[in-house]
Amino acid sequence: MHRGGTRRIRMPDDWLASRWWRGIAAVLAGALPVFAFPAPSWWWFAYVALVPWVLLVRSAPTARRAAYDGWLGGFGFMTAVHHWLIPSLNVFTFVIAALLGALWAPWGVLVRRFLGGVPSARRLGAALLVLPSGWLLVELVRSWQGLGGPWGLLGSSQWQVQPALRLASVGGVWLLSFLVVGVNIAVAMLVAVRASRVPAVAGLVATAAAASAAWVWSPRPDIDGRVRVAVVQPGVIDGTDSGTRRFEREEQLTRGLAGQDVDLVVWAESSVGFDLSQRPDLADRVAALSRLVKADILVNVDARRSDRPGIYKSSVLIGPQGPTGDRYDKMRLVPFGEYIPARSVLGWATSVGKAAREDRRRGTEQVVMNVGHGLRVGPMVCFESAFPDMSRHLAEDGAGLLLAQSSTSTFQHSWAPEQHASLAALRAAETGRPMVHATLTGVSAVYGPSGERVGSWLGTGRSASMVYDVPLAHGMTPYDRYGDWPVHGALLVIAALGATEGVRALRARRNAPAPQLPPARTAHGSPVRHGR
Repeated sequence: MHRGGTRRIRMPDDWLASRWWRGIAAVLAGALPVFAFPAPSWWWFAYVALVPWVLLVRSAPTARRAAYDGWLGGFGFMTAVHHWLIPSLNVFTFVIAALLGALWAPWGVLVRRFLGGVPSARRLGAALLVLPSGWLLVELVRSWQGLGGPWGLLGSSQWQVQPALRLASVGGVWLLSFLVVGVNIAVAMLVAVRASRVPAVAGLVATAAAASAAWVWSPRPDIDGRVRVAVVQPGVIDGTDSGTRRFEREEQLTRGLAGQDVDLVVWAESSVGFDLSQRPDLADRVAALSRLVKADILVNVDARRSDRPGIYKSSVLIGPQGPTGDRYDKMRLVPFGEYIPARSVLGWATSVGKAAREDRRRGTEQVVMNVGHGLRVGPMVCFESAFPDMSRHLAEDGAGLLLAQSSTSTFQHSWAPEQHASLAALRAAETGRPMVHATLTGVSAVYGPSGERVGSWLGTGRSASMVYDVPLAHGMTPYDRYGDWPVHGALLVIAALGATEGVRALRARRNAPAPQLPPARTAHGSPVRHGR
């Protein structure tokens, strides 16, 4: 209380001076972009979601505090985007988020370096190039499979925006992330610093012009045919005999496809829980279904193999005469869900959550399968659909249709099924190839060569089969041809920044005044007086 009984009102600067309140604000600000992803799917929110975080970091009193704000914001972002893992990994979810959140600490320092105070037009222009590049490098590092993979890349929030999907065909999801971050930087300075409004508006106009030019220039996929693909989604089946009952339900749903003139039937991840070499009766039953519907059936076997040690998840193609010999073993496994990194150190995760009790084995190469009717398909399993490079390589190898067999039944009542299904739209747009996302329990979805939705989703409450008329396209997109060039550009930008800062520091050291030496002393301890 002040004299006279007047209560002093705490202003925002007061509570931001507290490291605890500031830390909480950073965590909450970093978590905001989650609303741009499914299930809320507020795609438009992505273009302003980073603004509070950016404004907080730029106000940091020191570079060290900016690094903390970047780290805590990254922790909030990773926790929010992966919050559906908490029931399975418990406290380990927060440990992983804290470790990966540290990737944003250098980004926080860059934000303060380029946006702190009243940035000049030149500094703001550099920020519109450097800060999105720094963000892309964070996404690149955390996209490594061993760190969890590219789940929740900022650009993937634009999965249902057709102009954005068109840009994805030019530079992949990386280009979308770059543009989204750039818009956030410009908006932050537009609302925060009056003197920066003109260059901020100029930055927004330049971004819009570049995006529009890329949109106009990018070629559209050439539709040259259609194929009828059936997705079989058995729904939630629990119990000790769930493997047997799931197979029976898939069998029943597939029989209902007879006479519908389908070209391919796709079952989901872990649709067969037994090694077909040890259960030839199951292979014979699927072959009988293939003869009935007059189409090959792609199943997914999740079982211990008889021909080699260990458990594999494998896409297996079965035709009228039985397994065709085409098989794809999943290459990129889900950390903790399908294996535990450094199990000797982190094996304790099995005691606090639903981490894998035994590591599954990896495949060694991607496979393109010929399913007849002139159709070649490229299968992926589960979260492999999150990796842009995998679908791109399949397209380069001649796949005309991309497939993802998935199961998110563990996260049935969370945002995970919708988030996972949305990723297929990005992969389709990037490669100019249609993509089928088939799941055990939903959400199953199909997208055309431009990333547009084909038919309706099979939601998490459905147990059904559905036939989709899928358009086929030929040709190569710029992303097919040039790959992850936005990431390579970001690396060059950050390398150039590092070189510039190094040269500047060297020049400053050379130009610094020489230190004054203390006067020499005589043997009697008195200073020498020159000239006497």
